[in-house]
Amino acid sequence: MSIYYKEKPEYFDRAMKSIWDEQIVKPNEIVLVQDGKLTDELITTVSIWKNKLEDIIKIVPLENNVGLGDALNIGLQKCTYELVARMDTDDISLPNRFEEQIKIFQQNNVDLCGSWIDEFESDENEIISSRKVPEINSDIIKFSKMRNPINHPSVMFKKSSVINAGNYKKMFSFEDYYLWIRMLMNNSNLYNIQKSLLKMRAGYDQLERRRGFTYVIYEFNFWLQLYKDGFINLIELLKNLLIKLFIRVMPRNFVKFVYKIIRD
Repeated sequence: MSIYYKEKPEYFDRAMKSIWDEQIVKPNEIVLVQDGKLTDELITTVSIWKNKLEDIIKIVPLENNVGLGDALNIGLQKCTYELVARMDTDDISLPNRFEEQIKIFQQNNVDLCGSWIDEFESDENEIISSRKVPEINSDIIKFSKMRNPINHPSVMFKKSSVINAGNYKKMFSFEDYYLWIRMLMNNSNLYNIQKSLLKMRAGYDQLERRRGFTYVIYEFNFWLQLYKDGFINLIELLKNLLIKLFIRVMPRNFVKFVYKIIRD
């Protein structure tokens, strides 16, 4: 996990409870990257968990905020074990998450295992939508030509497979998506469990971060990079740019309507 100063202490505390107090199969190690200086309240909450779990938590402090891609790149290199689970510091893993994902690795030759996720705004028991993604690698490849095929906070992957694909790289707002594409191009086998194993603190407010001219530039650069890498052809590039960049500049209510359709 990577944490930075804007995180709310109560959200981080809830996330930690979900992967330790409530988890059926508890992690052998928790790597927490502190991406720059934290607030006093966050430092206090992190300290409480450090005192509780002691050596289970490995804290990786970064002097300056480097952004999610670089923070996760550094954090993954500090992970001791081959199987690594990812989660954001404001999400909630269901109690059976690690147990079910480990079974997939034990029974199948996969490099990454994700799942569906349930989204909520304020009350974790009031699910407003679910993000369903395809199950097997061939369908994941097709899906990834237009949409992110993996729910980032839900993943468990082989560290070696991610490193071999180049690890996390800078690609603002698309760090995870770009990693999955590079893994697919590196012949990794990706898989999604066909049910939700994580609750994501998202909802429609997240749309505001995915609109506007700045985000359009980020998205344009992402799809152009996939074209340069040979993952999509020219027609697929133009199709994605036409549809997605149009949506990014539309009114919020329209985007909200589209968002609800693709989620439900």
